[in-house]
Amino acid sequence: MNRTISIVTPVHEAAVEFLPAAFTSLQAQELPHGWEWEWLIQVDGGYETDVPADIRADPCVKVGGNRRGGPGVARTLAWGRSHGELVKVLDADDILPKGALGRDIETLEENPSVGWTVCRVLDLMPDGTLQHYTLGDPEPGPLIRGELYAYWASTHRPMVHPASLCIRETLLAEIGGWMALPASEDTALLMALDVMADGWFIGEAGLHYRKHPGQTTAHPDHRGGAEWEARMGAIRKHADALALRHSSA
Repeated sequence: MNRTISIVTPVHEAAVEFLPAAFTSLQAQELPHGWEWEWLIQVDGGYETDVPADIRADPCVKVGGNRRGGPGVARTLAWGRSHGELVKVLDADDILPKGALGRDIETLEENPSVGWTVCRVLDLMPDGTLQHYTLGDPEPGPLIRGELYAYWASTHRPMVHPASLCIRETLLAEIGGWMALPASEDTALLMALDVMADGWFIGEAGLHYRKHPGQTTAHPDHRGGAEWEARMGAIRKHADALALRHSSA
């Protein structure tokens, strides 16, 4: 019986147009022997039929819809339908380069004490060019528990890109999925993971992160104001509580 990596993708009406490119990148992935992928697409505020028919026809694709709840709610509902022992994040407008899933699987297989991975990310610009996303990538290899949270606590910016996460499902279940935030729910998950378990930074580029005007991070409230302060406060409280629990375990 094959082992499964579950790819979790929230989508809303403005991003449906990008799903075919994400699907093509998934179809091009070559997994280690004995592994297969399933794609859990969750239409936030819509229906299964909002996803193109040729994508829905693939037996590895499982589409669901829900009342609009935001990306954190959609991701958690998609995860709730999954069956994989690993859970990979993939936003609807992003693309996986060849080899991305294989490197995630192999890293976690070879390092059983590691709970999650992230990787080098390239920004996919509107003109089709790729630019290195960087806040100063760490060296490839282990990320010691608490290292990323310490950086975030002083800067309110993640050292690595949370859109590239791959997680052991048991660890995600312990956290309880994604926080119900209007944005930054992926950063919240990364901070929670970081205080609970060691991670691993993969030096090869494993995500092409599409830059476009309609993305959540382009919203004027994303980097400042009352909503931003509340999001940062929620992330901090959640991570601090988890850190305390795991330090005394």
